[in-house]
Amino acid sequence: MFVLAKNKLLGDTRFTECYEFNKGHFKMRVIGIGTDIIECERISRMLLRHRDNFVRMVFTDLENQYCSSRKNSNQHYAGRWAAKEAVLKALGTGWISGIAWTDVEVVNQSGGKPIINLHNGANKIANNLGINEIQISITHCEAYAVAFAIALCSCE
Repeated sequence: MFVLAKNKLLGDTRFTECYEFNKGHFKMRVIGIGTDIIECERISRMLLRHRDNFVRMVFTDLENQYCSSRKNSNQHYAGRWAAKEAVLKALGTGWISGIAWTDVEVVNQSGGKPIINLHNGANKIANNLGINEIQISITHCEAYAVAFAIALCSCE
């Protein structure tokens, strides 16, 4: 199914392909998907050269606490970097003016499942598109971190 969607923040009108599916007893519509891959070594170099500024600019306090407490913390920082990129691709914006790195926050539930919290500019864009949930999957190894995001809205 295609729907005509007006993105007020970006100022354009475009056709968006939406897929509806049942999640429990209500329907969800896929508004966008995004994926990203990054070399963990790239994040390691940024942490070595610019640790304080880099962490403050890109990661929230909760993200920094989580990543810095983990073994192989560079892999966890890289995973969150990839997640932020994937989420903005799912929103259909990429990095535009009005969005900061910290507007997309990855936190873990008690069982370890990562969830996305949107703030400020990213939250405004999601609200304009009717997005009320973003599912995220993150994986990493010594060399790479990968994330996949799905932006959803609930259908009545």
